[in-house]
Amino acid sequence: MLISPEQFIGFFSAALLITISPGPDNLMVLSVGMSRGRRQGMMFGLGCALGCLSHTLLAALGVGALIKASPLAFGALKLVGGAYLIWLGFGALRSRGGARVEGAGLPDESLRRLFTKGLFANMINPKVVLFFLSFLPQFVVTSRGDAAWQTAQLGLVFTAQAVLLFGLLGYFSGAVGAWINRTPSAGKWMDRVAGAIFVGLGLRLIIAR
Repeated sequence: MLISPEQFIGFFSAALLITISPGPDNLMVLSVGMSRGRRQGMMFGLGCALGCLSHTLLAALGVGALIKASPLAFGALKLVGGAYLIWLGFGALRSRGGARVEGAGLPDESLRRLFTKGLFANMINPKVVLFFLSFLPQFVVTSRGDAAWQTAQLGLVFTAQAVLLFGLLGYFSGAVGAWINRTPSAGKWMDRVAGAIFVGLGLRLIIAR
């Protein structure tokens, strides 16, 4: 069974806001695009986005196994995940911003190498693994059936919107990077929005239970 429209809209909206918030992946996409060109930035961004598929697989397998072993344990995972999201949210709310995009001093690399670099940089990042294990289960509705399949669909939605946004960041890297550099408060307010989303998701789960 496919995820419900309500699940999709809620998850997609949160994923978009989180993805556009300043972070290592999107700032690196901008940096590559500014220093080497649009195609290079878009290829690096595509690699970063598709790296999410490995985390989706791990999350889906883990959630599926946990549900079969113990629904109570799955509930505990969601609570722990909610607490982790709150912790991430408070960290973003306390951020002073100041993100800058450096577009110089990077060696030339082929499109294939840039794609692979972005792919593996995302795949081996333990923080992204923890984020997926905490974020995706919050939108799983066990009454709708197979939790692993729902998790997989949510991960695919996250990956698809990351492909789109990172592609746009790579294409418009010059303009976006220049805007961030001349608008120090931009990163701060994007962090505030993402932080509020994280805290809200975590609190919603804990209060609901």
